[in-house]
Amino acid sequence: MTALLRYQSGLLLRSQRWLAPLLLYVAIVGVGVRAGEPVLGALGLTAAALLPVAAWSVRICVTQEPPAARNVVAAAAGRGRTHLAALLTGTAWPALVGTVAVLVVTALSDRRGVTALAAVSTGVLAALTCALTGAAVGALSSRPFLPAPGWSLTVLVLGCLLALVTTGSPAKHAMTTLVTGARTATAHPPALACAGALLLVAAAAALSSRATARLE
Repeated sequence: MTALLRYQSGLLLRSQRWLAPLLLYVAIVGVGVRAGEPVLGALGLTAAALLPVAAWSVRICVTQEPPAARNVVAAAAGRGRTHLAALLTGTAWPALVGTVAVLVVTALSDRRGVTALAAVSTGVLAALTCALTGAAVGALSSRPFLPAPGWSLTVLVLGCLLALVTTGSPAKHAMTTLVTGARTATAHPPALACAGALLLVAAAAALSSRATARLE
């Protein structure tokens, strides 16, 4: 699996297709977060913006490989494992970017009533929750379920919107926790939401990998 992850990461970096979602994320956070605003509110936007970026990143990783190369790698490592490596790669990079963004936003924001450690732990868990939820959306809106680009993008956008506003969504729960904390200057790390997002993306990855092995 380590070799597959290196292979998928190399494909992503060389293709430069990661640049568009990264610029989108930087633009949203750069415009939406102002220096000196309450830290928990700023972290809420920082985390929420990561959800569509993670979904986009996962879609890029599962579709970036040419069919001929995909068949060669699948013959050596198995289609399910190859697809899982693409999903993990598409999830890991946004999670890393989100963690860095949380540290930067925490340093620039007003932490009155909230310690730096509490802000960082809350922000990182919220960012991971949104990244994992977005990865689940990306996994279910790409091949092998929706190979057609038009339908795939439509479902991806709708899935991201629903994940942010639907009651019961781990991302919505994490955002609600941060908004409530911003009003009372109290940090409540959304550990339960993060655990739920982890279960959600694990189920989506298992379903997607199994479907890839059977359908392709």
